[in-house]
Amino acid sequence: MVNNVSPSKAYVAATAACICLSIGAYLIGVWRSGMQLNEQGYYLICLLFGLFSSVTLQKVIRDKSEGIQVSEKYRLITVFAMVSSVALFAIGLFNASMLPSEKGFFAMAYILAMYSSITAQKNEADRRACGEPAQASQQTLVSTTVED
Repeated sequence: MVNNVSPSKAYVAATAACICLSIGAYLIGVWRSGMQLNEQGYYLICLLFGLFSSVTLQKVIRDKSEGIQVSEKYRLITVFAMVSSVALFAIGLFNASMLPSEKGFFAMAYILAMYSSITAQKNEADRRACGEPAQASQQTLVSTTVED
């Protein structure tokens, strides 16, 4: 199913706000939690791996629904990466010596970051499908030449 409706600017802005707030809150929580440096690194890698795997899995699912050929091996790898990232985070959080409220905070920030990153990628794909220009950060800058 191909979507021909571009997301509204308010929805794109809300998605960007969600991803910034969730990642920011997660990183501030990791920084201020009093964990050792190796634990902080573990939770940072869990977040980065989760964001990458969730966006990759969403892209594979979208490509498959649009009729773009995706190998079954690659699809299974993306599913495994997604499950692994969530499992590693959950196991680390379960074994952490934190208060239950801190664990809940990290879990909510992690899930919101992954969900909003998927939504941001979907918004960008929908905008491209509708023929809208890419975001300013992805546009090609035109350089001016100096005449002799």
